[in-house]
Amino acid sequence: MNDLPITTRATARPNSVGAPTIIAGSAAMLEVLAIARRSAQGDAKVLITGESGVGKDVIARQIHVSSKRATGPFIAVNCAGLTETLLESELFGHVKGSFTGAYRDKRGKLQMAHGGTLFLDEVGEMSLRMQALLLRFLETGEIQSVGAHEETTHVDVRVVAATNRSLPERVAAGEFREDLLYRLRVIHIHVPPLRERRDDIPLLVTHLLKRAERPMEVSEDAMIMLQRYRWPGNIRELQNVIEQAMWFADREIIDIGHLPPTVRTAGDGLLPQRERRRQTADDLYDALVSGGYSFWEHVHPIFLSRDITRHDVRELVIRGLRTTHGNYRGLLRLFGIPTDDYKRFHNFLMAHGCKVDYRSFRQGTPEPARRHKVVLPPLRPSGASDQAPDTDDTVPGVLVNR
Repeated sequence: MNDLPITTRATARPNSVGAPTIIAGSAAMLEVLAIARRSAQGDAKVLITGESGVGKDVIARQIHVSSKRATGPFIAVNCAGLTETLLESELFGHVKGSFTGAYRDKRGKLQMAHGGTLFLDEVGEMSLRMQALLLRFLETGEIQSVGAHEETTHVDVRVVAATNRSLPERVAAGEFREDLLYRLRVIHIHVPPLRERRDDIPLLVTHLLKRAERPMEVSEDAMIMLQRYRWPGNIRELQNVIEQAMWFADREIIDIGHLPPTVRTAGDGLLPQRERRRQTADDLYDALVSGGYSFWEHVHPIFLSRDITRHDVRELVIRGLRTTHGNYRGLLRLFGIPTDDYKRFHNFLMAHGCKVDYRSFRQGTPEPARRHKVVLPPLRPSGASDQAPDTDDTVPGVLVNR
């Protein structure tokens, strides 16, 4: 998933086509830009890490336009948005008749990026098989189209990769190849989250306000509130908040009352690392129960865009069940969900592993027996309906006492 542009005071070469505008005043971001400029002088592979929304794709484009490959193509591929088969075809291309639907030869992104830069976004989502294919290309520079069993092509491409995952942790879990990590991480650039570079917030806000149809300012109190907020969605979330505030402002000043409830109730926003996930769920829950947010309109989109995690949604459900005493239907009114969407909400939680056992929240419910086994429900046949049973008491398994 491509990140939104960050804005900084460093300027790209004026004659560069498509050069990003980057604005930064914090020491952390100025260091990132300095590393990016140095890395642009060669062809070494670059791995850019950081949370969703911090501007990883903008740093990748900055490296490209500042390099000797600036006149060549910049090709971006979202590794998380394609299945393994489609990703292989997208990167390496395919020949006519190689699979169902291959009605003609297709050039892959690697061929299209010849003489330029290939940006692999969300590279941590690649399957192990695709990792092996990528590793082979990085070692040899040769590609083989899907269905072309003998013919190979050599391409000259610089690879810049990005991920919001911790690849060393993925390596330890056996989900990412260690040799590929070393190949990609010749130069490592970590883009810090917005909460760790709060000096950039006033600069970013000023830049975003220039897009308004009328002259706009942010009051001093509102700016303090914006700098105190923790910004789990980083610059993407900041842009959404400013756009929303501009719509609500009835004059040329954005004040505290024009900011979303999550920003206004953020507290000091300066939490230690171990409390950040808890704070995310707290902020979202406060925004939902206050009526400022609704689940489908606000929480669902930022979950799909990976700005919040499965853990955050589970924590949100836990807070709701504490209020409703374990009643899942009670969450509908609490989270601003239409009553007709109960099954849709239930299926969402089940599909993404966010369902929480309601029983521990029921008043007067005895503790389950300490010795028990879990009997899983039978596997559904392929094509079976995803409709959830119409009950509040559905749980992923059935507890049976021994």
